[in-house]
Amino acid sequence: MGRTSDARERILTAAKTLMLSRGYSALGVAEICKAAGVPKGSFYYFFASKEELALAVIDEHWTGQRAEWTGALDGDGGGDGADRALQGLRRLYEFTAAELRAGQRSCGTVTGCLLGNLALEMSTGTATVRERLREIFDEQVALVEETVAEARGRGEVTVADAHEAARALVAQLEGQVLFAKLYDDVGRLDVLWPNSLALLGARTSSTTD
Repeated sequence: MGRTSDARERILTAAKTLMLSRGYSALGVAEICKAAGVPKGSFYYFFASKEELALAVIDEHWTGQRAEWTGALDGDGGGDGADRALQGLRRLYEFTAAELRAGQRSCGTVTGCLLGNLALEMSTGTATVRERLREIFDEQVALVEETVAEARGRGEVTVADAHEAARALVAQLEGQVLFAKLYDDVGRLDVLWPNSLALLGARTSSTTD
């Protein structure tokens, strides 16, 4: 069965890499095992099906990404005055662009967002995977909503509904990441910051940065 100490992690890593470059539907268990360097028996020791593997990949990816999102939105790396809350949003965009560039250097092309890619591919597919993706995007909106609500409380923005504004911001982020993948150009994310300030009706010094 191979080394059980790291076989599961190798399968997850291989599956994530392949899903980013190839998608979910086109992948077979044999291809995943070959990329992971494990026998097929190892796969079924850890996962009952490819769907169960996809859920594990999604959860592992989001666990790491959620920590990055929280760190960006709550960090102290920028903005010490009236625009402190909004600077968290700016750091989130910078983190996303840096992550895409790292992926581009590794793969030779912009691979986009794993969660967004799967959401597009599986929007009418496997119900359990689709539901898990919905939960994660709801979590993303909730994280951004906290930042928008803080900014509104500080008088930095003029939006009436922090939740709907957060949904629009997450949708914009995912949309620009999709364009970055389509055009193989991380520079597509450069409009996120000025567009977000306009969407939020920002009233801070950030508008001139």
